Amino acid sequence: MTVTLIVTLALSVLIGVSLGLLGGGGSILTVPILTYVTGLPAKEAIAASLFVVGTTSLVSVISHARKGRVKWRTGLVFGAASMVGAFGGGLLGGHIPGTLLMIAFALMMVATAAAMIRGRKKPAAGGDEAKRLPVVKVILEGLVVGLVTGLVGAGGGFLVVPALVLLGGLSMPAAVGTSLVVIAMKSFAGLGGYLTSVQLDWGLVAGVTAAAIVGSLIGAKLTGIIPENALREGFGFFVLAMGVFVLVQELPAPAGIIVGVLGSGVVAAVLLCRYAIPSCPLHRRQQHESVTEPQSA
Repeated sequence: MTVTLIVTLALSVLIGVSLGLLGGGGSILTVPILTYVTGLPAKEAIAASLFVVGTTSLVSVISHARKGRVKWRTGLVFGAASMVGAFGGGLLGGHIPGTLLMIAFALMMVATAAAMIRGRKKPAAGGDEAKRLPVVKVILEGLVVGLVTGLVGAGGGFLVVPALVLLGGLSMPAAVGTSLVVIAMKSFAGLGGYLTSVQLDWGLVAGVTAAAIVGSLIGAKLTGIIPENALREGFGFFVLAMGVFVLVQELPAPAGIIVGVLGSGVVAAVLLCRYAIPSCPLHRRQQHESVTEPQSA
């Protein structure tokens, strides 16, 4: 076993930890690991990430279902629409240059990081699942989210969970559990699209998947031990930095250098605003969250 493979498998555990703790973020880690550590071309890395994240999500959903956190009707409607979009995205992605796919993936990382740092709005009390599911809106949202996932291998839980809260009327725990059903469905559909034009090293994919599943079990055990807000924000800043790194790697000079300098400045400014400047709106929001968030039992 080479050093590269050992490092890849060790880092793959983090994929599962992210899914187990946050209900998303797996693909945000998988594609950079497979591209920059393992050395896979962009298309192969994206296709492999769809299998890894889909399988890990499928395993993770079992524990959520046992605890009643999966709303099957909402998840299957959203997931079916996402599968259509994801398969189309996978077909399209197989014919787009790898550099363009990685740039699109990096932009998705930046958008995901912003959503994670900003945080999620809490659903209205009693809104565990809407009596009348807005089927048309859910289908349209599922098509869009699926297309993004199939195309760049990203846009999983951190797009699905807010959509399930806002459109499906789910509570946050139910949205996280249900999102894993949706992620699994659309990931395999996107993989099907990519396999029409991409070949995978299934031995490597199986190893990464096994490591991610181990990580998901660890993440499930850590749930409730690590405060969700602190974990989400820390992971958000990490994803933001990774997104800037990918852009620097993929953009030609001097654009890559300019993006690196500006991106580093943005990360530093957000960190200062969030934690060191009392007059900053982000800082005030953090203080408000720390006061108003109910204590866990």
